[in-house]
Amino acid sequence: MAASKPVEPQSGTGLPRWQLALLVGTPIVLGVGALYLWNRSRTNKDGKRTGERKTPEGSASPVQGQDAAAAVSMSPLDRAQAAKNKGNKYFKAGKYENAIQCYTEAIALCPAEQKTDLSTFYQNRAAAFEQLMKWTEVVQDCCEAVTMNPRYVKALFRRAKALEKLDNKKECLEDVTAVCILEAFQNQQSMLLADKVLKHLGKEKAKDKYKSREPMMPSPQFIKSYFSSFTDDIISQALQKGEKKDEDKDKEGEAAEVTESSAYLKAKQYMEEENYDKIISECTKEVDSGGRYTAEALLLRATFYLLIGNATSAQPDLDRVINMQDANVKLRANALIKRGSMYMQQQQPMLSTQDFDLAAEIDTRNPDVYHHRGQLKILLDQVDEAVGDFDECILLRPDSALAQAQKCFALYRQAYTGNNPSQVQTAMDGFEDVIRRFPKCAEGYALYAQALTDQQQFGKADEMYDKCIELEPDNATTYVHKGLLQLQWKQDLDLGLELIGKAIEIDNKCDFAYETMGTIEVQRGNLDRAIDMFHKAINLAKSEMEMAHLYSLCDAAYAQTEVARKYGLKPPTL
Repeated sequence: MAASKPVEPQSGTGLPRWQLALLVGTPIVLGVGALYLWNRSRTNKDGKRTGERKTPEGSASPVQGQDAAAAVSMSPLDRAQAAKNKGNKYFKAGKYENAIQCYTEAIALCPAEQKTDLSTFYQNRAAAFEQLMKWTEVVQDCCEAVTMNPRYVKALFRRAKALEKLDNKKECLEDVTAVCILEAFQNQQSMLLADKVLKHLGKEKAKDKYKSREPMMPSPQFIKSYFSSFTDDIISQALQKGEKKDEDKDKEGEAAEVTESSAYLKAKQYMEEENYDKIISECTKEVDSGGRYTAEALLLRATFYLLIGNATSAQPDLDRVINMQDANVKLRANALIKRGSMYMQQQQPMLSTQDFDLAAEIDTRNPDVYHHRGQLKILLDQVDEAVGDFDECILLRPDSALAQAQKCFALYRQAYTGNNPSQVQTAMDGFEDVIRRFPKCAEGYALYAQALTDQQQFGKADEMYDKCIELEPDNATTYVHKGLLQLQWKQDLDLGLELIGKAIEIDNKCDFAYETMGTIEVQRGNLDRAIDMFHKAINLAKSEMEMAHLYSLCDAAYAQTEVARKYGLKPPTL
């Protein structure tokens, strides 16, 4: 699709990406565009502790068969335990106020030096308060319990849940992070709470930040790569094929317009010169003057608004072009593709699908429509329909190497996730055919490399990435993929980081490189550097959704720093 960074389908592991910043996973590939993630799975397949932690600790039965004299002779601790046991009985019966009275008595009777028992009594009283939804009291009692027993999982998790109810997401995240580490990421209940809180925090922060962010033009390499995904697009043809000099444009009907000082044609000239910062202003001049190229200028301006992450400004321009019944149908179809991609980035798949379907209806022989809709279908896990769209694109444009490579990748993912070895091999043979017929298609080698990595054919995958670099030496993303391959293949951390560093050197606006570097630094235990990398990626995010995801990673890393400071807890590092 035309989205600057594809929306990812759900991974096969079922683990959310925030766990990358909490040390969970093996390198996997997620969807088209193929972001590799370093993810070390610690799921216990023999059984997950997923039950609710609702009950108090200790026997539910009070001490039996003792007369009053014997009770008087009991030690303070025994009397406290008896009160706790009585409280447990009331708790089981749903008499929470009575249970609280008993736990309060146990706390009062317990000697101060018996910290483990005291922490249990406070935690049990917190459990009773929780049933009465007295969240402040829950937090207070859990704080007492954790002060006496800093690694008390039940108290930490109960406090985390209460803090969430009190809308204290930051401290909730710290507590649930500690729980995840103490439980070695084995308990689904705590993992789900962490995921929920991180998503909420990420969305809240991204919503505020994205409104006030300074628009940032991507790197020239990114922009050229974006436009190269279109083959039947009027506004990008000059960028792809190179505009002719003014005196050579008679056949295209543009020479006369140049003499009229068309702002749109000037904007296209800036595109050829890679002087992208001036394009929006020139297009605005064309639109404001009502010039001959108003529709083209609106579409070009909308495209660059999308590239700088300003979907709010892009949409009105796209809407205008789509509704121009007398405009070139290819302009309208291209606007629908871009608006559909924008909707997908905004996680509105129904609106996205409607735009792509309308584009196919008004411009039935436009290969771009089928190519980009095919990518949408992959993201929606509609692989058969995706393959059909890629086939239609190839029929209309047989020399579309990109569509042929992505069709192979779609077939491969379907076979791989369906655990069908024969179809996997068929897809791999298809990749071989694509790179044989289109030896200059870097994307073909890149997608093949991802499939080879899945199959643990690391040496050959490395060769494919070398081919990509040979064809596109300025493609920073390829260096990131190759760096991650070294980590998975040879566990060569130094070489992996060197390659990712090279990606940043080539393109200091490559958010994927900063995100990946941050993820690796988390796993190395370098949390401050990881947070710095995530913040750099946040400042480069091209959509609010991307930004929310990056904030989740950053918040997860920051929570680890707080947990390490408070409790001395750190996950294993590389």
